[in-house]
Amino acid sequence: MKPGIHPDYHPVVFRDKSANFAFLTRSTMTSSQTIQWEDGRTYPVVDVDVSSASHPFWTGQGRILDTAGRVEKFERRYGKRRR
Repeated sequence: MKPGIHPDYHPVVFRDKSANFAFLTRSTMTSSQTIQWEDGRTYPVVDVDVSSASHPFWTGQGRILDTAGRVEKFERRYGKRRR
């Protein structure tokens, strides 16, 4: 890589507080908050809203929408339109 033109790429901890889940990876993101990791070192920590531990697709707790029921409810409410 050409020196001086790329952002600083360093270890960062991403933390999902809702799922009590954190992982250490490398990123260009920065944060003023820090956390002491399992290896005893201190790393910047970035709080995220959704991670693989809390996203419905990865947890298997996704909802299936009843689209047929919604269409029938709409038709009952507003009636079928004839062209």
